Amino acid sequence: YGYVVLTVVAYAFLNFWMSFQVGAARKKYKVFYPTMYATEAENKDAKPFNCVQRGHQNSIEMMPLFFATLLLGGLQHPVVAAALGLLYTVARFFYFKGYATGVPENRYKLGGLNFPAIMGLIICTASFGINLVIREAV
Repeated sequence: YGYVVLTVVAYAFLNFWMSFQVGAARKKYKVFYPTMYATEAENKDAKPFNCVQRGHQNSIEMMPLFFATLLLGGLQHPVVAAALGLLYTVARFFYFKGYATGVPENRYKLGGLNFPAIMGLIICTASFGINLVIREAV
């Protein structure tokens, strides 16, 4: 289970790094707090900034599902869950890098691997849940 915990830590570091990238984009494109997203009417660089922001925001939106499936699925399948979690984390890095190019479609090149990774984690978690139900029924 230690590998599962290390995977959570790796993702936390990735999220921290992405937040610094958003901060750097705020300076570069002159989008200051509390503005969450830039508008074309106010900033000619709205799209490239928004792509960086969306790359990070989407990762934050997926974080609860990722952590829940990794931690729960890892109780029964720690090595498989940790491997899928590591794949998810690496794919999320490429998802962010692709999105940050300003061409949103680029997020799917290697970043698209996050989808099969999260599906695998959902299956691990379902397997854990099914086992619990069976044990309770017996």
